[in-house]
Amino acid sequence: MMDSQEKTLEMSEQQAEVKQNETVVEPAAEEVKQEVTIEETATEEVKQEETVVEPATEEVKPEEATVEAIAETVAEETKPEVEAVTETAEEVKKASYDSKQEILERLKEIAQSDATPEKSEVEQLKTIFYKLHFAEREAQMKEYLDNGGDPEKYQILPDEEENTFKAEMTIIREKRQKAFAEQEQEKQENLKTKLNIIEKIKAMVTSPEEANKTYQEFKTLQQQWKEIKAVPAEKANELWRNYQLYVEQFYDLLRLNSIARDEDFKKNLEAKTKLCEIAEKLADEEDVISAFHQLQDLHQQYREIGPVAKDLREEIWTRFKEASTVINKRHQKHFEDIRAREEENLTKKTALCEKVEAIAKEENKGSADWEKHTKEIIAIQQEWKGIGFAPQKMNVKIFERFRAACDDFFNRKGEYFKQLKERFAENAAKKKALVEKAQALADSTEWKSTSDKLINLQKEWKTIGMVPKKLGDQLWNDFLAACNKFFEARNAATAGTRNEEHANLEKKQSIIEQLKELLKEQGEGLQEKVQTLIDEYNAVGHVPYKEKDKLFKEYHEILDKLYKELNISIARRRLDRFKNNLKQVAERGIDAMDNERSRLMRRYEQLKQEINTYENNIGFLSVSSKKGNSLIDEMNRKVQKLKDDLELTKQKIKAIDAESKE
Repeated sequence: MMDSQEKTLEMSEQQAEVKQNETVVEPAAEEVKQEVTIEETATEEVKQEETVVEPATEEVKPEEATVEAIAETVAEETKPEVEAVTETAEEVKKASYDSKQEILERLKEIAQSDATPEKSEVEQLKTIFYKLHFAEREAQMKEYLDNGGDPEKYQILPDEEENTFKAEMTIIREKRQKAFAEQEQEKQENLKTKLNIIEKIKAMVTSPEEANKTYQEFKTLQQQWKEIKAVPAEKANELWRNYQLYVEQFYDLLRLNSIARDEDFKKNLEAKTKLCEIAEKLADEEDVISAFHQLQDLHQQYREIGPVAKDLREEIWTRFKEASTVINKRHQKHFEDIRAREEENLTKKTALCEKVEAIAKEENKGSADWEKHTKEIIAIQQEWKGIGFAPQKMNVKIFERFRAACDDFFNRKGEYFKQLKERFAENAAKKKALVEKAQALADSTEWKSTSDKLINLQKEWKTIGMVPKKLGDQLWNDFLAACNKFFEARNAATAGTRNEEHANLEKKQSIIEQLKELLKEQGEGLQEKVQTLIDEYNAVGHVPYKEKDKLFKEYHEILDKLYKELNISIARRRLDRFKNNLKQVAERGIDAMDNERSRLMRRYEQLKQEINTYENNIGFLSVSSKKGNSLIDEMNRKVQKLKDDLELTKQKIKAIDAESKE
């Protein structure tokens, strides 16, 4: 599932790149790269030719300066914007094809047609084709995963339609290259023709006496100039300046009668006034890009119209310039808004990158954390898809950053689940082995040893990690059935034994109650009574397993209290008896006292050695089991008794020393 989400994101972003930048289209990038470069070059040439208006006479100097300034500003500021918005405008049209087959049929028509392929339509077809192509890929992968396929083994199948698409695009590219070469050749021919026209007008200007006679020829040359189309962009400005220079000079030298000349000026004024009206109406055009392109056509027409009367030249040009300024400002604002939105989108996408990078750095303690963070990243990916383009220079970079963060997370997630799958397989193998062992013991009648073995198997089962739920439930049910089979058989066979154990429990509880009563008694014979009850307790057999620990604890707690009381009272009485007998020993002489003291010293050292031995042994014992714990308690009681004897011996030695001083 993780790989699916990751690949879906990748394909969606590739679709976005197809829309904004021709050079980023995945399969067909190399095929269309040269075509795009050629088209852009041609576009720049047309723009330069269209936006230059520079009459060359001193009489129209304000007009030429203003037009040239506006033309240069438009050429510099709008060149990349026109290309970008053209693509944006084309995106609106991407709803006329519903299948890749329809697109291929249209491409074949274009490839087989004699007409030069239109870049806008070709790019539209290319974008829609890959949008459908990526959607099909995503659907195929989803179907594969839904059917239980392994994401790591998924492979993208070859697409014959894509191969056909590439082949048709190659033909179209070659046609466009050929058309461009022909256009370049035509531009060179047009340049030669226009240079020839300029030379002819120049010759007319140098013969003022022939001006009236050559007027019709001059008008013919003007018409020829209008009919000639594009020339090389690098020659357009200089060519136009020279043409205007000699046209204006010819008019200045022309000696027509005032009626003919005024009629010519009047026609030119009417034509330029009409262009001003059309330009002013463009301010209401909703499509800013279309209005801008129409304005370029109007400028071209304006340049081709001859001059008007000197006193009206600045006025008519100012009107046309003001109308142009309105359109240019709308056009500029349109792209400023686009840039602002793209910067805002970049900010949003940067924030999403930071979120994914932060999630990728978080520690995932288990599957739940991985799934939680996966959902968060998928949600961020969906949010990313809803954000538009970033600035062109940053669009690819910000996507690569976002993709790298997602890839890092999903790669580590894939590695985690790969290792988890391996652990699951290992744990499943261990549990299967335990199931087999339990099933082998299920029919045993060696109740005690088999019970211990099954209990150990159950403890071992708890130490084994998780396995997939479905398999885990099956293994557990098999294991539990084998254990239950044995224990049910054992319980049926040992029903009488359990009755006896309950009777033993009652006997031991009665003895414990008697020991509690003895704790309240004082006087002679207490130790003998306690020992008698201890012997009776030890003679009673087993009790139910569940009651054993509780009974053991209660029994030894009361014994500890009794021993404590008995040791204090007995030790005191024994010391008093020793002191009383000590006077009789003293009467036998000093040697008798020395012998008794030596005996007690040997006893003292012996007790110290025994205490050390017991304490060392206790240090080596483990308390991990209940039996080990009870053994330690018993040894601690013995150590305490030895210490009490040691203290009593010490007091006896002190009594001998005190008696000897007297």
